[in-house]
Amino acid sequence: MAAPVGNSSGCWGVPEVYKHHEQRKVCISRPKYREGRKAKAVKVYTINLESRYLMVQGVPAIGVMTELIQLCALYGVVEEYRPLDEYPAEEFTEVYLVKFQKLTSARAAKRHMDEKSFYGGVLHVCYVPEYETVEDTRLKLQDRRRYVIRAAQNKVREREQKEAETKEPTTSNTATTSEDIISRHDQMPKNDNTAETANISHYSGFPLLPLPPQESRCYRHKNQHGIIPTEGQNGDIA
Repeated sequence: MAAPVGNSSGCWGVPEVYKHHEQRKVCISRPKYREGRKAKAVKVYTINLESRYLMVQGVPAIGVMTELIQLCALYGVVEEYRPLDEYPAEEFTEVYLVKFQKLTSARAAKRHMDEKSFYGGVLHVCYVPEYETVEDTRLKLQDRRRYVIRAAQNKVREREQKEAETKEPTTSNTATTSEDIISRHDQMPKNDNTAETANISHYSGFPLLPLPPQESRCYRHKNQHGIIPTEGQNGDIA
């Protein structure tokens, strides 16, 4: 665990009260679909407002500094810490300044420790970038720049992969469709012959039906001259 730092450090000078140290009121104008389980204040942080330095207010003045640092160590490595005795605080409470090794650790600690019950008191955690040195600010901005570049490259890579995946199925589907059409065209005569053979084999097992009855008609043949003989009244043939 990190050791407390004395007041001789340049970045650990006499603290000043700024507006961003104050706790904001709960936002009541948020839409219903954006309301969480717990009402919170709404504030947007940029990389300039974030910092590895956190100010913890509302710590009960009962000698729980060790327990507070142990709680902070759950979210990352703590490099330095010290109480801010000269900072204006509520009665029977203390204010501490904590420096984390990484900005992500400070971000996680602020998110989980803010408005957290701690030995009968409610903590208020805020960023204090005014304690940063020029080198700290430079490193912070460089890390953020690298993160943005890496995130942009990942998005471009993902978009290219999606485009490649959408093109490959389209080409394969077109080839499959053409192959199916050719195979169906080749199989059509075979299917017709198979159907006819199946029909013949199906009807060959039954006896043939007799032909329907037909009327008998007598036709008189014409003679050589083409005259049909007729019978007279007396029975003579004319």
